[in-house]
Amino acid sequence: MTSYRAAQVVAAQAPFEIVERELPEPGPGQVRVAVDACGVCHSDAVFVDAQVPGVRFPLVPGHEIAGRIEALGADADDGWHVGDRVAVGWFGGSCHHCPPCRQGDFVVCQNLKVPGWAYDGGYADVVIAPTDALARIPEALPAAEAAPMACAGVTTFNGLRRSPARPGDLVAVLGIGGLGHLGVQYAAAMGFETVAIARGAAKADFAEQLGAHHYVDSTAATPVADALQSLGGAKAVLATAANSEAIAATVDGLSPRGELVVIGVSPEPLGIAPVQLIMSGKAVRGHPSGTAQDVQDTMAFSALHGIRPMIETAPLDRTDEAYRKMLSGAARFRMVLIPG
Repeated sequence: MTSYRAAQVVAAQAPFEIVERELPEPGPGQVRVAVDACGVCHSDAVFVDAQVPGVRFPLVPGHEIAGRIEALGADADDGWHVGDRVAVGWFGGSCHHCPPCRQGDFVVCQNLKVPGWAYDGGYADVVIAPTDALARIPEALPAAEAAPMACAGVTTFNGLRRSPARPGDLVAVLGIGGLGHLGVQYAAAMGFETVAIARGAAKADFAEQLGAHHYVDSTAATPVADALQSLGGAKAVLATAANSEAIAATVDGLSPRGELVVIGVSPEPLGIAPVQLIMSGKAVRGHPSGTAQDVQDTMAFSALHGIRPMIETAPLDRTDEAYRKMLSGAARFRMVLIPG
């Protein structure tokens, strides 16, 4: 093979087009990955719409990548081999020299290499990635189910395991969509008394199927915070819904020293007063994704506990359709492209 296909946009908000490109060779410390699956994440819109600086067009997005190593660059064979199944997520490598990296906090690297921003992403047949971005995929996970774990999965899994909650504690997951449907599964598997919070009574059965012990309808007459307090107060709330008002409404439902973990992205400010936090020692924490090792931990945990994302797949030549479906909310939780 001397060429490969990629789905690119040539300008902000432009439609996707499929193009043929010359097959790239990996450089020092890099590998070439044959993409078996790539999740279509809502965060891809940040780059497609040029909402952040440094976006270069034409752009190939995609940071939920699952595939196989097909070529090694110089100095890239330390533990990695052609044929290894690997995932690359939002954490697409770090700079190793900024203050967070020097302190070992690589996921908040000031020069984080997000695929589809720092380099071409996984909406393609192949991708070139640095070795520090690679996570091993367990055999139990098919590529299409492993791909969303590299962003949606690791964000929810890591957000919960780094919270102050311990097995037996009450933990609530706000929203049971693309992120939340994984968050509820992880919370239950971690041994938390799990509360799912969503809009409408009709979602109660689905929440129970995911493993939730309780369901709170955020549109009911009883405020969400009161409902959580009636259960004893939540040690942690994982806020996956991208709605600042809904996120802020959970704060008074936290127990003393409880923590609100925010992963749902919204430009609107959170309406939280200091007095709501100070007297009970509550905390609000923004949580980024996770390193390659965190992604690997997420996939191993998922394989062990039978946790899977709910996905809808599409071939690479239907990328524009899949992307628009994700944006509209019509997708079945996670859209995944299958280049092959």
